[in-house]
Amino acid sequence: MKRIVVLIFLGLIVFSCSSRKVTVRNSSHIKPKPEPVVRTVKPEITEVVAEDVESSSFKTLTVKSTEEYLDLFSDIAQQEMRLYGIPASITLAQGILESSSGKGRLAVEANNHFGIKCHDWTGDRIHHDDDSLQECFRKYNDAKYSFRDHSLFLTTRSRYSKLFELDKDDYKAWARELKAAGYATDKKYPDKLIYLIERYKLIRLDQEVLGVSMPMASVNKAESALTHVVMKGDTLYSISKKYNVTVNEIQTLNGLNGTDLKIGQELFVSPKLKN
Repeated sequence: MKRIVVLIFLGLIVFSCSSRKVTVRNSSHIKPKPEPVVRTVKPEITEVVAEDVESSSFKTLTVKSTEEYLDLFSDIAQQEMRLYGIPASITLAQGILESSSGKGRLAVEANNHFGIKCHDWTGDRIHHDDDSLQECFRKYNDAKYSFRDHSLFLTTRSRYSKLFELDKDDYKAWARELKAAGYATDKKYPDKLIYLIERYKLIRLDQEVLGVSMPMASVNKAESALTHVVMKGDTLYSISKKYNVTVNEIQTLNGLNGTDLKIGQELFVSPKLKN
C-alpha cells in the first residue's frame, strides 16, 4: 500500500514539473504585439510664383528727377518693347508725362504711371480727380506691373491696332496715333511726347532693342530745344506766359516737383508748344 502511495506521489511530482516546463517553453515562443506604424505624411510643396510674393506688399519708390526716373525704368521699357513691340521711347515718354516723372499722386500712392483707369479691373483701385471728380484708377503693388499693364492695355484693345502697323522707330507716328486713337484728350499730347523723346534722346533705347545704329541727326534734334535761363524776378507762371505753355508742362519737362527756382537755372521749354 505504501508503495502505491509513493508511486502516486512521484507521479504527481513528475506531472507537475512537466506542466511547468511546457508553460515556460510556450511563453518563450509568444510573439510580442507589433507596435503601430506611424506614417509621416509630407505636405505637398506648392510652387510660389515671385509675383504672388511681391503682391503681398506695396512697393514705393521716391524719384527725385526725370533722369533718375529713366535710370529706374529704361530697362523695363526696353523689355516691354521686346515682348510687345511698343517703342521704349513712347512708353517712357508717356510715363514721364502721365506720372510727372514718378512724382504724381497716382504714381506715388498707386504705382500707376500711365493714368490707366479701372475699365474691367478687379484689382485694387484708387480714386483721383481727372476729367471728372474722383474717377477710378488701377492700383499696382509694384511699378513694374504698371508698365506691363500699359503694354497689355495697348495690345489687347482694337482701337490701338493701327499703332502696331507703324515702324518701331517712328516715334512721331506713334505719338500722333496714340492721340488719334483716344489715349489722351490733350490736343498737344503728341507734341509733348515727341519733345520728351528728343529732349532725353530716348530714341537710343529703341535703337538698342532694334539692333541698329542711330543717325546723328536724331541725336542732335534735342539740342535745338528752346531753353530759358532763370533771371531775378522769374517765376514758373511768368515763364509759362512768356512761352505760351502751362506751369505743369514746364514742371514735367524739367522734372520739377515744386515751384522754387534758382537764378541761373536752365529750364527746357519746347518750341513745339508755342502757338
